[in-house]
Amino acid sequence: MPERSPVVVVLVKRRIPLNLSQTLRPFGEVSIEAELCKGCGFCIEFCPMGVLELSDSINKQGYQYPRIKQGKENSCVACGMCERVCPEFAIQVREVAKKPVEVVW
Repeated sequence: MPERSPVVVVLVKRRIPLNLSQTLRPFGEVSIEAELCKGCGFCIEFCPMGVLELSDSINKQGYQYPRIKQGKENSCVACGMCERVCPEFAIQVREVAKKPVEVVW
């Protein structure tokens, strides 16, 4: 049996773009019409920032509707994915501001 060579792991420092101080990050505001929601969960599944979760409450139709996770209020980047995948048009997203990007490792 041939000997296997040892695995070498190379750690690479993360690179920071030169124009990072000039880059602006969008901030979004999500509004949810709870009574239109059918509780499909598509908005939660497709949110790239993980901003939404199912609430403990139910609407008049008996469905759990999404809400913004505690601590994620400023995490929405206004991509609009939740709005696009909602079959009931129960979610609207609007961009409210653009702020400089913060480097977080």
